[in-house]
Amino acid sequence: MEIGSVALVLLVLAIVFVIKTINVVPQQHAWVVERLGKYHTTLGPGLNIVVPFIDRIAYKHILKEIPLDVPPQVCITKDNTQLQVDGILYFQITDAMRASYGSSNYIAAITQLAQTTLRSVIGKMELDKTFEERDHINTTIVSAIDESAANWGVKVLRYEIKDLTPPKEILHAMQAQITAEREKRALIAASEGRKQEQINIATGEREASIAKSEGEKQASINRAQGQAAAILAIAEASAEAIRKTAAAIQEPGGADAVNLKVAEQYVGAFGNLAKTNNSIIVPANLGDMSGLIATAMQVVKSQKTATVEAPRRPV
Repeated sequence: MEIGSVALVLLVLAIVFVIKTINVVPQQHAWVVERLGKYHTTLGPGLNIVVPFIDRIAYKHILKEIPLDVPPQVCITKDNTQLQVDGILYFQITDAMRASYGSSNYIAAITQLAQTTLRSVIGKMELDKTFEERDHINTTIVSAIDESAANWGVKVLRYEIKDLTPPKEILHAMQAQITAEREKRALIAASEGRKQEQINIATGEREASIAKSEGEKQASINRAQGQAAAILAIAEASAEAIRKTAAAIQEPGGADAVNLKVAEQYVGAFGNLAKTNNSIIVPANLGDMSGLIATAMQVVKSQKTATVEAPRRPV
């Protein structure tokens, strides 16, 4: 029995020795080994062998990117307004040895540094600018923390502000300002619309007036041209009629025809005059008809003589 107990104890010791000797480190992890209380090495992912009871796994670190909530805090802006700010910080361990020995608690150190830096940045800005300059705030905080965190084996990747919460009174005032600004923009837009409407109406009326005047102008020109053409046609027709009459008079029997025509018109004129009155009008001297005919013939002969002699005039 004693031999069996000793063998069992040795077996247990062998198992413990093997367990202490062989260590499997997961991916994206780093284990810090101390030998006799002093830093010895850093174990990477995979199978690693250490000396039992001499070497000790002192620290185990995750090398993945880690999100860290930064607790909300009240900051004072440049215009003396309280502003509650909270955010989230993303960091990653790049040096396991420094992360183990550079700070007693690097997470608390990063959190406190993020809060103090945030208060300093917010204190240099006015309230309205804090809502507009989030990217600037984030970049400034990352730069300030990353410089100090390098001694702790930590790389700060980015910082994001989650909420900016001013007091209720400031919120109401900001809401009223936003409402007033929107109403102002609406009034300006409405006035611009009315202005443009009036401009469009005036432009349309002006173009319509111009088009109307151009039409009237063209119509007047057309009427004037038509009247001129009509007068010219009448004049040409009258001239042609006179030329034909003169030519007919020069022919044999033309003078007798003129005498007959004048006598007919004379008699016809007296006949029309008699129809418009209740009394019958008779010429006082019937010899006037022959005198009138003789006078007309004298005019015709004068025109004939002028027509014949006209070509003989020197040019």
